[in-house]
Amino acid sequence: MNIRSEIVGCGSYLPERIVTNDELSSKLETTDEWIQSRTGIRQRHLAADGELTSDLALKAAERALEHAGIPATEVDMVVLATTTPDNTFPATATKVQHRLGMINGAAFDIQAVCSGFVYGLAIADNFIKTGQCKTVVLIGAETFSRILDWEDRTTCVLFGDGAGAVVLRASEGDPEANAGEAGHNRGPGILSTHLHSDGATNDLLYVDGGPSSTQTVGHVRMNGREVFRHAVTNLAAIVEEALDANGMSPDDIDWIVPHQANKRILDGTARKLGLPVEKIVITVERHANTSAASIPLALDEAVRDGRIKKGDLVLMEAMGGGLTWGAGLVRW
Repeated sequence: MNIRSEIVGCGSYLPERIVTNDELSSKLETTDEWIQSRTGIRQRHLAADGELTSDLALKAAERALEHAGIPATEVDMVVLATTTPDNTFPATATKVQHRLGMINGAAFDIQAVCSGFVYGLAIADNFIKTGQCKTVVLIGAETFSRILDWEDRTTCVLFGDGAGAVVLRASEGDPEANAGEAGHNRGPGILSTHLHSDGATNDLLYVDGGPSSTQTVGHVRMNGREVFRHAVTNLAAIVEEALDANGMSPDDIDWIVPHQANKRILDGTARKLGLPVEKIVITVERHANTSAASIPLALDEAVRDGRIKKGDLVLMEAMGGGLTWGAGLVRW
Protein backbone atom coordinates (compact mmCIF):
# COMPACT_ATOMS: atom_id res chain seq x y z
CA MET A 1 0.00 0.00 0.00
CA ASN A 2 1.33 3.42 -0.98
CA ILE A 3 -0.05 5.94 1.54
CA ARG A 4 0.25 9.61 0.73
CA SER A 5 -1.10 12.90 2.08
CA GLU A 6 -3.64 14.93 0.15
CA ILE A 7 -4.79 18.45 1.01
CA VAL A 8 -8.57 18.08 0.85
CA GLY A 9 -9.70 21.40 2.34
CA CYS A 10 -8.47 24.84 3.32
CA GLY A 11 -9.78 27.82 5.26
CA SER A 12 -8.66 31.15 6.69
CA TYR A 13 -9.63 33.97 8.99
CA LEU A 14 -8.58 37.61 9.25
CA PRO A 15 -9.54 39.89 12.16
CA GLU A 16 -12.04 42.62 11.31
CA ARG A 17 -9.84 45.60 12.14
CA ILE A 18 -7.79 46.89 9.20
CA VAL A 19 -4.91 49.30 9.85
CA THR A 20 -3.64 51.23 6.84
CA ASN A 21 -0.22 52.75 6.32
CA ASP A 22 -1.77 56.20 6.63
CA GLU A 23 -3.07 55.33 10.09
CA LEU A 24 0.39 54.20 11.15
CA SER A 25 2.00 57.33 9.70
CA SER A 26 -0.17 59.44 12.00
CA LYS A 27 1.60 57.83 14.96
CA LEU A 28 5.05 57.05 13.57
CA GLU A 29 7.69 58.92 11.60
CA THR A 30 6.87 57.13 8.35
CA THR A 31 4.67 57.45 5.26
CA ASP A 32 2.53 55.23 3.09
CA GLU A 33 5.00 55.75 0.23
CA TRP A 34 7.98 54.76 2.42
CA ILE A 35 6.30 51.54 3.59
CA GLN A 36 4.97 50.53 0.17
CA SER A 37 8.22 51.22 -1.68
CA ARG A 38 10.25 49.05 0.73
CA THR A 39 7.78 46.27 1.54
CA GLY A 40 4.81 46.34 -0.83
CA ILE A 41 2.47 46.49 2.20
CA ARG A 42 -0.59 48.77 2.13
CA GLN A 43 -2.51 47.49 5.15
CA ARG A 44 -2.68 44.77 7.79
CA HIS A 45 -5.35 43.16 10.00
CA LEU A 46 -4.99 43.39 13.79
CA ALA A 47 -6.73 41.20 16.35
CA ALA A 48 -9.27 42.90 18.60
CA ASP A 49 -8.70 43.30 22.33
CA GLY A 50 -9.34 39.92 23.88
CA GLU A 51 -9.16 38.11 20.53
CA LEU A 52 -6.59 35.34 20.97
CA THR A 53 -4.50 33.20 18.65
CA SER A 54 -6.77 30.26 19.53
CA ASP A 55 -9.82 32.24 18.37
CA LEU A 56 -8.24 32.93 14.97
CA ALA A 57 -7.01 29.35 14.68
CA LEU A 58 -10.40 27.88 15.51
CA LYS A 59 -12.21 29.90 12.82
CA ALA A 60 -9.66 28.95 10.15
CA ALA A 61 -9.84 25.27 11.16
CA GLU A 62 -13.63 25.23 11.11
CA ARG A 63 -13.67 26.74 7.63
CA ALA A 64 -11.08 24.24 6.38
CA LEU A 65 -13.10 21.30 7.73
CA GLU A 66 -16.28 22.70 6.18
CA HIS A 67 -14.47 23.08 2.85
CA ALA A 68 -13.26 19.47 3.10
CA GLY A 69 -16.68 18.18 4.16
CA ILE A 70 -15.13 16.36 7.10
CA PRO A 71 -16.47 16.45 10.70
CA ALA A 72 -14.08 17.23 13.57
CA THR A 73 -14.82 13.81 15.05
CA GLU A 74 -12.79 12.25 12.22
CA VAL A 75 -9.67 14.32 12.94
CA ASP A 76 -6.73 12.40 14.44
CA MET A 77 -4.37 15.31 15.04
CA VAL A 78 -4.21 19.10 15.25
CA VAL A 79 -0.84 20.71 14.51
CA LEU A 80 -0.71 24.44 15.22
CA ALA A 81 2.24 26.50 13.99
CA THR A 82 2.49 29.72 16.01
CA THR A 83 4.99 32.11 17.56
CA THR A 84 2.28 33.80 19.62
CA PRO A 85 0.54 31.11 21.71
CA ASP A 86 -2.24 32.06 24.11
CA ASN A 87 -0.13 30.91 27.07
CA THR A 88 3.36 29.57 27.71
CA PHE A 89 1.49 26.32 28.30
CA PRO A 90 -0.71 24.43 27.66
CA ALA A 91 -0.35 24.22 23.89
CA THR A 92 -2.82 26.47 22.11
CA ALA A 93 -3.61 23.52 19.83
CA THR A 94 -5.27 21.70 22.73
CA LYS A 95 -7.70 24.61 23.17
CA VAL A 96 -8.53 24.43 19.47
CA GLN A 97 -8.93 20.65 19.73
CA HIS A 98 -11.50 21.03 22.51
CA ARG A 99 -13.46 23.82 20.84
CA LEU A 100 -13.55 21.94 17.52
CA GLY A 101 -15.10 18.94 19.22
CA MET A 102 -12.21 16.66 18.28
CA ILE A 103 -12.31 13.64 20.60
CA ASN A 104 -9.48 11.45 19.31
CA GLY A 105 -5.74 11.65 18.84
CA ALA A 106 -3.44 14.51 19.82
CA ALA A 107 -2.91 18.23 19.46
CA PHE A 108 0.32 20.21 19.82
CA ASP A 109 2.04 23.47 18.87
CA ILE A 110 5.21 23.83 16.82
CA GLN A 111 7.49 26.85 16.65
CA ALA A 112 9.56 27.71 13.59
CA VAL A 113 8.36 31.32 13.29
CA CYS A 114 7.54 32.21 9.66
CA SER A 115 8.54 28.72 8.46
CA GLY A 116 6.13 27.11 10.91
CA PHE A 117 3.48 26.13 8.38
CA VAL A 118 5.99 24.36 6.12
CA TYR A 119 7.48 22.59 9.14
CA GLY A 120 3.94 21.57 10.11
CA LEU A 121 3.31 20.30 6.59
CA ALA A 122 6.31 17.98 6.90
CA ILE A 123 5.16 16.75 10.32
CA ALA A 124 1.59 16.10 9.20
CA ASP A 125 2.76 14.40 6.00
CA ASN A 126 5.06 12.04 7.87
CA PHE A 127 2.44 11.11 10.48
CA ILE A 128 0.07 10.22 7.64
CA LYS A 129 2.64 8.35 5.53
CA THR A 130 3.66 6.18 8.50
CA GLY A 131 0.03 5.27 9.09
CA GLN A 132 -0.21 6.91 12.52
CA CYS A 133 -2.89 9.37 11.39
CA LYS A 134 -5.54 9.47 8.68
CA THR A 135 -6.79 13.05 9.04
CA VAL A 136 -4.75 16.03 10.26
CA VAL A 137 -5.75 19.66 10.65
CA LEU A 138 -2.70 21.87 10.15
CA ILE A 139 -3.06 25.50 11.22
CA GLY A 140 -0.84 28.57 11.05
CA ALA A 141 -2.14 31.29 13.38
CA GLU A 142 -0.61 34.46 14.80
CA THR A 143 -1.44 37.53 16.85
CA PHE A 144 1.95 39.01 15.97
CA SER A 145 0.75 42.50 16.89
CA ARG A 146 1.14 41.49 20.56
CA ILE A 147 4.94 41.18 20.28
CA LEU A 148 5.63 44.32 18.24
CA ASP A 149 7.35 47.43 19.48
CA TRP A 150 4.93 50.03 18.15
CA GLU A 151 7.60 52.73 18.41
CA ASP A 152 10.00 50.86 16.11
CA ARG A 153 9.00 51.83 12.57
CA THR A 154 11.43 49.34 11.02
CA THR A 155 9.48 46.35 12.39
CA CYS A 156 5.95 47.31 13.47
CA VAL A 157 4.86 48.29 9.94
CA LEU A 158 5.74 44.82 8.60
CA PHE A 159 3.42 42.48 10.49
CA GLY A 160 -0.23 41.58 10.84
CA ASP A 161 -2.52 39.01 12.48
CA GLY A 162 -4.43 36.13 10.91
CA ALA A 163 -4.85 32.38 10.57
CA GLY A 164 -5.02 29.78 7.83
CA ALA A 165 -5.58 26.03 7.91
CA VAL A 166 -5.58 22.95 5.72
CA VAL A 167 -7.01 19.47 6.17
CA LEU A 168 -4.72 16.62 5.12
CA ARG A 169 -6.04 13.13 4.57
CA ALA A 170 -4.46 9.78 3.85
CA SER A 171 -5.05 8.36 0.40
CA GLU A 172 -3.83 5.22 -1.35
CA GLY A 173 -1.91 6.31 -4.41
CA ASP A 174 -1.59 4.29 -7.60
CA PRO A 175 1.69 2.33 -7.23
CA GLU A 176 2.38 2.56 -10.96
CA ALA A 177 1.67 6.28 -11.19
CA ASN A 178 3.90 6.89 -8.19
CA ALA A 179 6.80 4.69 -9.25
CA GLY A 180 10.25 6.21 -9.44
CA GLU A 181 11.62 9.45 -8.06
CA ALA A 182 10.29 11.87 -10.68
CA GLY A 183 7.13 13.72 -9.68
CA HIS A 184 5.72 14.45 -13.16
CA ASN A 185 3.33 11.49 -13.23
CA ARG A 186 2.39 11.43 -9.59
CA GLY A 187 -1.22 12.04 -8.61
CA PRO A 188 -2.55 14.53 -6.05
CA GLY A 189 -0.76 14.85 -2.73
CA ILE A 190 2.42 16.07 -1.06
CA LEU A 191 5.36 15.09 -3.24
CA SER A 192 8.11 16.12 -0.81
CA THR A 193 9.03 18.49 2.02
CA HIS A 194 12.43 20.00 2.79
CA LEU A 195 13.48 21.69 6.05
CA HIS A 196 16.59 23.59 7.16
CA SER A 197 17.77 25.79 10.01
CA ASP A 198 20.93 27.65 11.02
CA GLY A 199 21.13 28.55 14.72
CA ALA A 200 24.26 30.65 14.12
CA THR A 201 21.94 33.32 12.68
CA ASN A 202 19.70 33.60 15.78
CA ASP A 203 20.53 37.27 16.26
CA LEU A 204 19.24 38.39 12.85
CA LEU A 205 15.56 38.04 13.76
CA TYR A 206 14.38 37.37 17.31
CA VAL A 207 12.23 38.48 20.23
CA ASP A 208 14.11 40.03 23.15
CA GLY A 209 12.16 38.19 25.83
CA GLY A 210 10.93 34.83 27.01
CA PRO A 211 9.97 32.90 30.16
CA SER A 212 13.46 31.48 30.71
CA SER A 213 15.53 34.58 29.92
CA THR A 214 13.58 37.66 30.98
CA GLN A 215 10.20 36.38 32.23
CA THR A 216 8.62 38.88 29.82
CA VAL A 217 7.09 38.50 26.37
CA GLY A 218 9.54 40.88 24.69
CA HIS A 219 9.42 42.51 21.25
CA VAL A 220 10.54 41.64 17.72
CA ARG A 221 14.04 42.79 16.77
CA MET A 222 15.48 42.43 13.29
CA ASN A 223 18.54 43.12 11.17
CA GLY A 224 16.52 43.76 8.04
CA ARG A 225 19.39 44.02 5.57
CA GLU A 226 20.90 40.68 6.58
CA VAL A 227 17.52 38.92 6.74
CA PHE A 228 16.79 40.11 3.20
CA ARG A 229 20.14 38.82 1.94
CA HIS A 230 19.70 35.40 3.54
CA ALA A 231 16.07 35.16 2.42
CA VAL A 232 16.68 35.55 -1.31
CA THR A 233 19.60 33.07 -1.25
CA ASN A 234 17.98 30.46 1.01
CA LEU A 235 14.55 30.55 -0.62
CA ALA A 236 15.96 30.13 -4.14
CA ALA A 237 18.09 27.22 -2.89
CA ILE A 238 15.19 25.44 -1.16
CA VAL A 239 13.01 25.75 -4.27
CA GLU A 240 15.78 24.19 -6.36
CA GLU A 241 16.21 21.43 -3.77
CA ALA A 242 12.51 20.55 -3.90
CA LEU A 243 12.46 20.52 -7.69
CA ASP A 244 15.65 18.44 -7.95
CA ALA A 245 14.23 15.88 -5.51
CA ASN A 246 11.27 15.35 -7.86
CA GLY A 247 13.11 15.54 -11.18
CA MET A 248 11.47 18.83 -12.10
CA SER A 249 12.42 22.31 -13.28
CA PRO A 250 11.00 25.76 -12.48
CA ASP A 251 8.96 25.59 -15.70
CA ASP A 252 6.93 22.72 -14.19
CA ILE A 253 5.63 24.92 -11.36
CA ASP A 254 2.12 26.26 -11.81
CA TRP A 255 2.04 28.32 -8.61
CA ILE A 256 4.43 29.35 -5.87
CA VAL A 257 2.67 30.16 -2.59
CA PRO A 258 5.44 31.81 -0.56
CA HIS A 259 5.66 33.21 2.91
CA GLN A 260 4.45 36.80 2.56
CA ALA A 261 7.32 38.70 4.18
CA ASN A 262 8.16 41.45 1.76
CA LYS A 263 7.35 42.12 -1.90
CA ARG A 264 11.02 42.79 -2.64
CA ILE A 265 11.98 39.36 -1.28
CA LEU A 266 9.30 37.72 -3.44
CA ASP A 267 10.48 39.59 -6.53
CA GLY A 268 14.13 38.80 -5.77
CA THR A 269 13.43 35.10 -5.36
CA ALA A 270 11.47 35.01 -8.63
CA ARG A 271 14.36 36.70 -10.49
CA LYS A 272 16.92 34.31 -9.01
CA LEU A 273 14.84 31.33 -10.21
CA GLY A 274 13.94 32.89 -13.55
CA LEU A 275 10.22 32.62 -12.75
CA PRO A 276 7.54 35.09 -13.85
CA VAL A 277 5.98 37.03 -10.99
CA GLU A 278 2.58 36.04 -12.42
CA LYS A 279 3.14 32.51 -11.05
CA ILE A 280 3.48 33.78 -7.47
CA VAL A 281 0.46 34.15 -5.18
CA ILE A 282 0.96 37.52 -3.48
CA THR A 283 -1.18 38.82 -0.60
CA VAL A 284 1.44 40.78 1.36
CA GLU A 285 -0.02 44.14 0.27
CA ARG A 286 -3.26 43.38 2.16
CA HIS A 287 -2.17 40.98 4.91
CA ALA A 288 1.42 42.14 5.65
CA ASN A 289 3.65 39.49 7.25
CA THR A 290 1.45 37.14 9.30
CA SER A 291 4.35 34.78 10.08
CA ALA A 292 3.19 31.12 10.22
CA ALA A 293 -0.27 32.13 8.95
CA SER A 294 0.86 33.76 5.71
CA ILE A 295 1.15 30.68 3.46
CA PRO A 296 -2.21 29.10 4.37
CA LEU A 297 -3.90 32.52 4.12
CA ALA A 298 -2.54 32.99 0.59
CA LEU A 299 -3.24 29.35 -0.33
CA ASP A 300 -6.88 29.58 0.74
CA GLU A 301 -7.38 32.75 -1.27
CA ALA A 302 -5.88 31.24 -4.44
CA VAL A 303 -7.88 28.02 -4.12
CA ARG A 304 -11.18 29.78 -3.53
CA ASP A 305 -10.76 32.30 -6.35
CA GLY A 306 -9.97 29.49 -8.79
CA ARG A 307 -6.33 30.22 -9.54
CA ILE A 308 -5.13 26.92 -8.05
CA LYS A 309 -6.89 24.07 -9.84
CA LYS A 310 -6.87 20.29 -9.65
CA GLY A 311 -3.64 18.89 -11.10
CA ASP A 312 -1.61 22.08 -10.55
CA LEU A 313 1.90 21.80 -9.16
CA VAL A 314 2.09 24.10 -6.13
CA LEU A 315 5.28 24.96 -4.28
CA MET A 316 5.17 26.51 -0.80
CA GLU A 317 8.30 28.04 0.70
CA ALA A 318 9.23 30.16 3.71
CA MET A 319 12.06 31.54 5.82
CA GLY A 320 11.80 32.75 9.41
CA GLY A 321 13.72 33.48 12.58
CA GLY A 322 16.21 30.85 13.64
CA LEU A 323 16.97 31.16 10.84
CA THR A 324 14.64 28.42 9.61
CA TRP A 325 13.58 27.76 6.04
CA GLY A 326 11.75 25.09 4.12
CA ALA A 327 9.60 24.11 1.17
CA GLY A 328 6.81 21.71 0.29
CA LEU A 329 5.91 20.57 -3.21
CA VAL A 330 2.27 19.54 -3.71
CA ARG A 331 0.29 18.18 -6.63
CA TRP A 332 -3.17 19.68 -6.13
